[in-house]
Amino acid sequence: MTEDQPRALSPAGVKRRTILKGLASGGAALAVPAPASARANDAPAPKSDPAIAGTIEQSALDSPPPPPLTTNHVGSDFMIDVIKSLGIDYVAANPGSSFRGLHESLVNHGGNVKPELLTCLHEETSVAMAVGYARATGKPIGVFVHSTVGLQHASMSIYHAFADRAPVLIFCGNTLDAANRRPYVEWVHAAQDNAAMVRDTLKWDDQPVSLTHFAESAVRGYRLATSAPKGPVMITVDSNLQEEPLERAPALPKLAPRTAPVADRAALDALAAQLLAADFPVVLADRYAESETAMAALVEFAELLGAPVVDMLGARFNFPTNHPLNQSESHRQMVAQADFVLALEPVDLWGALNVMSDQLVRTTRSLAPPGQKIAAIGVGDMLVHANYQEFQRYVGVDTWLAGEAEATLPALTASVRRGMTHAHRRKAAERAARLAEVHAATLARTRNAARLGWDASPITTGRLCSELWDVIKEEDWVLCGATNAISNWPQRLWPIDKPYRLVRGGGAAAIGTGIGIAVGLALGHRAHKRIVVNIQTDGDLLYAPGALWTAAHHGIPILNVMHNNRAYHQETMHIQRMANRLERGIDRADIGTVIANPDVDFASLARGFGIWAEGPIDQPADLAGSLRRALAVVKSGKPALVDVITQVR
Repeated sequence: MTEDQPRALSPAGVKRRTILKGLASGGAALAVPAPASARANDAPAPKSDPAIAGTIEQSALDSPPPPPLTTNHVGSDFMIDVIKSLGIDYVAANPGSSFRGLHESLVNHGGNVKPELLTCLHEETSVAMAVGYARATGKPIGVFVHSTVGLQHASMSIYHAFADRAPVLIFCGNTLDAANRRPYVEWVHAAQDNAAMVRDTLKWDDQPVSLTHFAESAVRGYRLATSAPKGPVMITVDSNLQEEPLERAPALPKLAPRTAPVADRAALDALAAQLLAADFPVVLADRYAESETAMAALVEFAELLGAPVVDMLGARFNFPTNHPLNQSESHRQMVAQADFVLALEPVDLWGALNVMSDQLVRTTRSLAPPGQKIAAIGVGDMLVHANYQEFQRYVGVDTWLAGEAEATLPALTASVRRGMTHAHRRKAAERAARLAEVHAATLARTRNAARLGWDASPITTGRLCSELWDVIKEEDWVLCGATNAISNWPQRLWPIDKPYRLVRGGGAAAIGTGIGIAVGLALGHRAHKRIVVNIQTDGDLLYAPGALWTAAHHGIPILNVMHNNRAYHQETMHIQRMANRLERGIDRADIGTVIANPDVDFASLARGFGIWAEGPIDQPADLAGSLRRALAVVKSGKPALVDVITQVR
């Protein structure tokens, strides 16, 4: 289609708008005429008063011509064409008038297909679903946000997306021209600079003033959001630009593909030589695995070197839990022995290399032995803003290689392989054998620990995770949720062998985003018919429970298992710590931190949103049967929830 050709409307859009235009232009013909007898008996029209007529111009008495009511094509139709050209599957939104043009064009002109509108009950959920979908597919979805107040609701999830380096494409409505704002509401819902509220947590934003400008900004925003380091971008979309009639659609810009940045070849050769010379190299993997091939590449690299891998289990899941070189449970011991540490996309490198004691006086100590060398590969420094401190404490590493670690690692592996001698291979094999023994011993201790309190009520988190594993182990499953709140039992006990299997909270550790991320994740895996299990904390769900309705409304199968300890337990522990410091006793630490009196009935809450649910379950013998019934519901294509009353951790 050339630039001079108007874009065709969908048949539904033509029919809708043609009827409306006919109603507007033929309105007089639709009026019911008065009977003839009534017209004949009408009283004569009163004569005008010459005194009044002489003081008022006749033109002032004439009604102004009515403004047009309908049109066939508007700016938002073209905007939806732009969004479609990016291959975006969904747009998540809570409805708002500042993007009513985009909303209408999506469902009518766009046919509500690629993208399809996801109805959300809170903007925080809209953005959180986009984060979850990106974690499942690597692709962004769109989010429509309503001007000032909607953006304020969305701001927490936007910050989480930024801290998680998740690609999200946000379109925020606004009415820029003051002369065109409807009284009151459009004024209190407008801003000179919407993005100012969240700019510190965006990778990029723009405020287009023309349709050509919008098209180029949307395509640029998509490219920036999906390029390392990834992150959320926002386009502010003027409501008048959406709704003005369009005679001719601009050309669609081309989305130029980009390759991932790879570290310098000479620097990689030097790093390979250092790794081969080390007696005990350790790999720390954090925001490393961005695709399904990443884990296999890291396994190949670790096996070649016979090096232990510590998966930081924060931002991404990087290394199989059942691999003998996985030493995540022995993190501190590994770092304390290492003469060389290689960090892949580190997020909190200082925290990985040091210990802080949170006592009356905070003290720190380094885990590193004398002479330890540190190298890092990553793109984290390429997206650092000044205000929010999510970039963590500075570490002066010996070598920092700028490049995406996943894209760079194969070249580093090749360089290591070229430099290996027979002596290097023998040393690597000996290290690997010793590490396998450590791994086996650690797993045995963990399994014994998980059985403590096996028959206790409330149910222990160790038993919860063990029973859950027995139910899903034959399925193609995905686990999400804040596993740190359940003592990390899944990654300590389960053989997790694929990068998509485990998605933890990460990001900004934001309460209220977990359920939205889980539903978005389940949506992303729906096409693969994977069983997505969400270990859902009680406090998080109460922030935005409407995400359950979205799952039911859109038929998103997900198994929600409540970790219902009836408290914001981390905060309870903080109050206990403060009380202990002051020797005041911990008997009042539950005030303001527990979710009890009354207890929340999450099963009834879920059923109210149209979700199959059972519970509350506090007897261990009842748990397995309930989980199996819930799994059957999820396999039928529907969401389910099991409310489990658990111990605190």
